[in-house]
Amino acid sequence: MGEHSSDLGREPCPDRIVEDLGGAFGMGCVGGFLWHFVKGARNSPRGEVLSGALYSAKSRAPGLGGNFAVWGGTFSVFDCSFQYLRGKEDHWNAIASGFLTGGTLALRGGWRSAMRNAMIGGVLLTIIEGVSMIVQRKWAQSPRQQYIQQAASNKMMEDMMKQRKAQDTGAGGLQRPQTATQEQGFEFR
Repeated sequence: MGEHSSDLGREPCPDRIVEDLGGAFGMGCVGGFLWHFVKGARNSPRGEVLSGALYSAKSRAPGLGGNFAVWGGTFSVFDCSFQYLRGKEDHWNAIASGFLTGGTLALRGGWRSAMRNAMIGGVLLTIIEGVSMIVQRKWAQSPRQQYIQQAASNKMMEDMMKQRKAQDTGAGGLQRPQTATQEQGFEFR
């Protein structure tokens, strides 16, 4: 990992490619099914709306899922490559990966198309990563806030321990009499 690990819940890089590819395929299939279901229902003749919608959704959703999978897999390959080459995981890896993914997938259309789509991919990922960074900063606690919260938690624990110790020892420091469950070794606290 690197010094700027942004998501500790994600798989390590070689496995991440397969995970992102599958996730993108699933997302594309579900979204494609919904999109083409509505589109098929609108374009079907009266009386065959449901069957037309289902036929359209069933036949076109896997294709859109495949397109999403290609994009997600290519993006993950570039992202993992940048993480390996740079030695850290940060927002710049995702932005560069979006740029290269957009360009690579449009390369069949020529250099002009590849550059245009690379710019679009880079700009979109810049927006996504910028919003992500703003949200992280808004919801993340400052070191001072973390210290105050930890100090309050420690104080509360100390108070609870003192209270428990006071309950365990009766007046004058004598032990409370044991109950039947405590004598048998079963102690519930």
